[in-house]
Amino acid sequence: MNQIEPSSIEPLQEAIHAGINLSGTIVSFIILFFLLIMSALASGSESAFFSLSPSDKDLLKNEDSKSAKTILHLLSVPQELLATILITNNFVNVGIVILSSSLLEVFYPIENANETLRFIVEVIGITLLLLLVGEVIPKIYGTKNSLPFAKLTAGLLNFLRKLPPISWLKTFLVRGTKFIHRAAKRKGVKITTDELEMALELTKQESTSDEEHKILEGIVKFGNTDARQIMKSRMDIVALENDKNFREVVEVILEAGYSRIPVYDEKIDNVIGILYIKDLLPFLSEQDDFDWKRLIRKPYFIPENKKIDDLLREFQSMKMHMAVVVDEYGGASGIVTLEDVLEEIVGDITDEFDDDEIAYTRVDNRTFLFEGRTALMDFYKVVDIDGKEFENQKGDAETLGGFMTEKEGRILKNNEFILCDNIKLIVESSDKRRIKMIKAILPE
Repeated sequence: MNQIEPSSIEPLQEAIHAGINLSGTIVSFIILFFLLIMSALASGSESAFFSLSPSDKDLLKNEDSKSAKTILHLLSVPQELLATILITNNFVNVGIVILSSSLLEVFYPIENANETLRFIVEVIGITLLLLLVGEVIPKIYGTKNSLPFAKLTAGLLNFLRKLPPISWLKTFLVRGTKFIHRAAKRKGVKITTDELEMALELTKQESTSDEEHKILEGIVKFGNTDARQIMKSRMDIVALENDKNFREVVEVILEAGYSRIPVYDEKIDNVIGILYIKDLLPFLSEQDDFDWKRLIRKPYFIPENKKIDDLLREFQSMKMHMAVVVDEYGGASGIVTLEDVLEEIVGDITDEFDDDEIAYTRVDNRTFLFEGRTALMDFYKVVDIDGKEFENQKGDAETLGGFMTEKEGRILKNNEFILCDNIKLIVESSDKRRIKMIKAILPE
């Protein structure tokens, strides 16, 4: 038997070793490709599941398919779903980093490498690969095609959330999150209105219309608004004196066009009740001496500083639509209605009985004419400002004319002016009792 020389064995061993290395490299590339796909699916599914609109969910409810049922089930446990996605994504990303480093060592050994170039390839290159292929592109695609992508990944996510060790880590993470949430809830978080307004401004999106944004702003400011800021002043309300006969009452009602009218005794400060016009309907044919005062309902009095969020709840619980606002001496300052409260959130609500007469005149883009009795809140809305500077300086004033009088300590004469928040307020007309007309000039 011929003996094999050692010199002929070495090339054979090198060839076998090279073949093994080549096979291992190919397998590593296949695994890396698979891991990148898994990372993309995990990242895209996060965007897809949490971007589903209410209409998409309605479609899934009406669809009798396994994927639709799986999606709805996963959405019913959002914390478990998010934990599964995050754990899977992190495991996959760690595997990609380790495998990429191993492959880099094969093709670009550290002993033969330039340190700077090696660092760029190993850190920046792998990071960009992960960000683009595993994060950015899948999330954009998942957001734009949320329903198809959710259907594509629903079965896989449902399988992974039951697969150890992901299921163990998921349970631990969800329970830990609930514990932290309970602890944070006990501690409480205080957020100011200014912080909410800032957050609202930062989160404003192009898809949100101006009307929607104004409603959100109204909700934020709702709890800090007093009744006196939105009430109709006693100077502007229609009220009935209790010594009028029935015909006179009907004439006032027809001329005013309101469904509820305050009734007072001798002077407007002494409101004794509210007359509901629907209560008079069965008695329209009665004579002048008809005792209409027995139909008056008990009034609901509130202080000027009553917060309108509390007032709304009281209106709902008491099933009332109107309240009489009284000052510190018990005199009537004005009235506030349920409609006034709701308008602070949704904007002006008009019906067929509302007077569409414009309460101001727009001279040009920067110049407006207002009546002195214009409420400050209405002034803010017309000139489109937040009114913070005015609110800080107004004192007890609630009208534009009252603000100017409060600020100067006297009734300004014609052509006198004040400056506030870079807005120039000029008296156009006044008398010894009040400021009648004001010109407002906005800054350029």
